[in-house]
Amino acid sequence: QVQLVESGGGLVQPGGSLRLSCVASGSIFSIYAMGWYRQAPGKQRELVAAISSGGSTNVADSVKGRFTISRDNAKNTVYLQMNSLKPEDTAVYYCNADARPSATMKVVDYWGQGTQVTVSS
Repeated sequence: QVQLVESGGGLVQPGGSLRLSCVASGSIFSIYAMGWYRQAPGKQRELVAAISSGGSTNVADSVKGRFTISRDNAKNTVYLQMNSLKPEDTAVYYCNADARPSATMKVVDYWGQGTQVTVSS
């Protein structure tokens, strides 16, 4: 079983920065794509950014130029550097990973518990 744990959320003023981290642990044979999703109050969960095992990235238009996704495969960790934060970035941010617990098991989509990001004066 693979577990994902996010950290780094908190309260920040508009224009500020935060760096989110997500560490995968447990039984891990291989991790493929990893990403960050968010869900704001009264809104649907949406993709923020994703990164493949090879480093290719996809970033939502709403955060392009402000957010950067990266990963450290040796540490089974994905990061989200969030700069120039806006009030509309306020949401619960969830880590996501496609992983195989073992060589004989199928790829499963895993989710973290979420971390709150609040952007307010």
